[in-house]
Amino acid sequence: MIIDSHCHLTYEPMSKALSETIDRANKDGVKYMLTISTEDKSFKKILEIVSEYKSVYGTYGIHPHEAKSHKYIKSVDIINKVNQNKKIIGIGETGLDFYYNHSEKKDQICSFEEHILAAQEKNLPLIVHTRSAEKETIQILEKYSKKKDTKILIHCFTGTSEFAFKLLDLGAYISASGVVTFNKSQDLANTFRDIPNKKILVETDAPYLAPVPLRGKPNEPSFIIHTVKFLSKIKNLSFDEFSKITTNNFFNLFGKLN
Repeated sequence: MIIDSHCHLTYEPMSKALSETIDRANKDGVKYMLTISTEDKSFKKILEIVSEYKSVYGTYGIHPHEAKSHKYIKSVDIINKVNQNKKIIGIGETGLDFYYNHSEKKDQICSFEEHILAAQEKNLPLIVHTRSAEKETIQILEKYSKKKDTKILIHCFTGTSEFAFKLLDLGAYISASGVVTFNKSQDLANTFRDIPNKKILVETDAPYLAPVPLRGKPNEPSFIIHTVKFLSKIKNLSFDEFSKITTNNFFNLFGKLN
């Protein structure tokens, strides 16, 4: 069994053929998928999907790119959204993206902090996007984690080894996407080789970042098997062993799924 801990089933082309996409994933051993919220207006569709498909769970959150148009979203609003369905099991994706800066840094930081407060209040995993913002991400997570325990999942990790181990010191889980399979990602592969097995999750970030040998195609949850194969090889584990480890890690973080 494999769990895709981060995909966007509301995005095209998957949204155009949702049943077929989910069926392919299930047939390839992907028992559960977590479809991720990035803006408020898409949440209604996420609620519809998790209600219709047994194998799909969801989150609520505002992507850092969207922070500028969601300044009104506060922790209480996030909590109210999460409370709408028991299959909404995480908060995010939130975080900081200073590479593109589609939203002002101050707006991203304010949004990130509201998500952290909501995650702490609900005791739910906080799904973090971080790019070109390692220093600020660590500073904010350290600040809030000192006040109250925080369940942290760093999605699509592509950072430095030093950053990874600072996150591990905070108890964070770290998720690998198809990026780790790219030829240019040898340093990243070495970092995942060194991250403790008990702290690794896997994801597609579909429809983005399809793994080798499917790079360049629209990604989907069934493609996660290639990322799992790659990681199991560098970990010197069988495919089934590594699949079981990452699945158990998901349950340890998010709880058992019904």
